[in-house]
Amino acid sequence: MNVLFIGDIVGRPGREVVKFLLPGLKKEFALDLVIANTENAAGGSGITPGVAVELAGFGIDAFTSGDHIFKKRDVLSIINEEPRLLRPANFPSTSPGRGAGEFKTKDGRDVLLINIIGRVFMEPRECPFRVVKEEIDKARSKVIIVDFHAEATSEKVAMGWYLDGLASAVLGTHTHIQTADDKILPKGTAYITDVGMTGPQHSVIGRKVEDVIARFITQVERRFEVASEDIQLQGVVLDIDESTGKARSITRLQRRLDAKPQF
Repeated sequence: MNVLFIGDIVGRPGREVVKFLLPGLKKEFALDLVIANTENAAGGSGITPGVAVELAGFGIDAFTSGDHIFKKRDVLSIINEEPRLLRPANFPSTSPGRGAGEFKTKDGRDVLLINIIGRVFMEPRECPFRVVKEEIDKARSKVIIVDFHAEATSEKVAMGWYLDGLASAVLGTHTHIQTADDKILPKGTAYITDVGMTGPQHSVIGRKVEDVIARFITQVERRFEVASEDIQLQGVVLDIDESTGKARSITRLQRRLDAKPQF
């Protein structure tokens, strides 16, 4: 089974690169399922019903998220009904939406996708280690993919080792910088600390360089605009043995959009 996980899509530039490059990637890797972290897909922070429809039209089968899932209030109109969209499972049980879901490949094979969020340098949430294990214990599918949306490298690495042999893949998101530690852990779990960012690389994690530098220098609050140069699709392709749930390989992707779109 070949699964593409697309790193955090940032704003319209991120959506545009998915639109143009995903059809070719589907053919190149014979993809059975496409997953993307979409919590920054609308204006650089949050997701809206319209953006969800747009991304589904591009061929994304499942959407994960993170701390910005509720930044756009109109997401509340779809979060309970949109089967493709997940919020972190360790949000309070009173939060709308769900944190895990079973998805089917184009030929009917089951994949359990779990979305969790870290606690180090982030807002306090339920224990991600306890919650993800509870979700895995309920699983019917042998293929289990975890999006761990977290800030601290140590927390992500610990989660990888904790779930080695229990999940097919533990994929870090949130920090928007693709790491070079992609590997198969000893018991068959694919791991990477951060899958990267899909959007403008000539930026500070997706935002205009001058805006962010000015904030650091002056300490004055200002709006961070989404950047628009050097647009790339970043992520990983997983090859998973569906009979055992173990990963055979994990391949990092960095694909540039050659033609510059007009935003």
